[in-house]
Amino acid sequence: MSKFKTLMKKREFRTLFFLVGIFIIVGLINSDFLTIGTIQNSLKSSLLYIVLAVGLTVVLLTGNIDISVGGTLGLSAAVSGILLKNGGSIFVSIVVAILIGAIIGLINGLGVTKLKISSFIMTLGMLEITRVIQVIYTDGQWVENLPAGFKQLSQLNVLGFNLLLIIVMAGVIIVHLFLTRSRKGRYFSAIGDNVDGAILLGVPVQRYVTLAGLIFASQVGFISTTAGLGIEMTVIAAAVLGGVSLSGGVGTVLGATIGAVIMISINSALIYMKIPAFWNDAISGVLLITIVVTDAILSRRADKQTKKERLRARVLQEEVSINHAHAK
Repeated sequence: MSKFKTLMKKREFRTLFFLVGIFIIVGLINSDFLTIGTIQNSLKSSLLYIVLAVGLTVVLLTGNIDISVGGTLGLSAAVSGILLKNGGSIFVSIVVAILIGAIIGLINGLGVTKLKISSFIMTLGMLEITRVIQVIYTDGQWVENLPAGFKQLSQLNVLGFNLLLIIVMAGVIIVHLFLTRSRKGRYFSAIGDNVDGAILLGVPVQRYVTLAGLIFASQVGFISTTAGLGIEMTVIAAAVLGGVSLSGGVGTVLGATIGAVIMISINSALIYMKIPAFWNDAISGVLLITIVVTDAILSRRADKQTKKERLRARVLQEEVSINHAHAK
């Protein structure tokens, strides 16, 4: 029983418990939802959000935020899509997409550290800029008729498992080990209010976003002028739902990954429960507000507990000093 309580204190486990609860409850209403096929589809559909949530988690751990992910995703997907459409290789398209993300990330990082602009304002401005650049670059047209070989990448299976799923999950594990086991990785959580650390996040975080853009293009098969629109809220909700604190310093990419799967599973659950899809945004908003409020309450309790422990330690230290003096 004590082990269960210990696990329940971990945010990732509570998030996983919530995910399992969704499948069980919806499965009782509609048994078709509780199948291996549905679970696999949820995982496959959540890959885009998992990649974005992992990148955003690295930012949130430092106490900053990046809401330009949707714009970066749309722009990188549009540019790489046009290159592919015009006969370019997949390798070149990936390199160009990563360069776009690196430049955007570098600008964000410099704006936050050198110009002292808040990460929210800086990335909000970058979101609007990338949207305009995408429309200008594509001349306001959708990028369609992508090569069949590229679109088939999202359908490839290895040993019965989706190739993209394997790659993304391997990436999640690598990032998790880096953030939790390496000295440099733990530094991200320790940055906290140190805004100078944001510059370190610029380029690597945007690499995840550009990867998400390529996954988006491969899965959907076309890039609209509104690609990635509004995805910021879903990704933030996924990360926070997975136990990543908006205050920084708390959370893991594993939790954010589970949170992303939950957000997609909610979409599927609404369909199986025959609830109109427009409720999804409302549910996401309610979840986000509820989680943020809960996180704030838990943080206050943790602070109070820490203060009590410090006070208790000081009292005990004083008592020891007094007893030691009397003993002399």
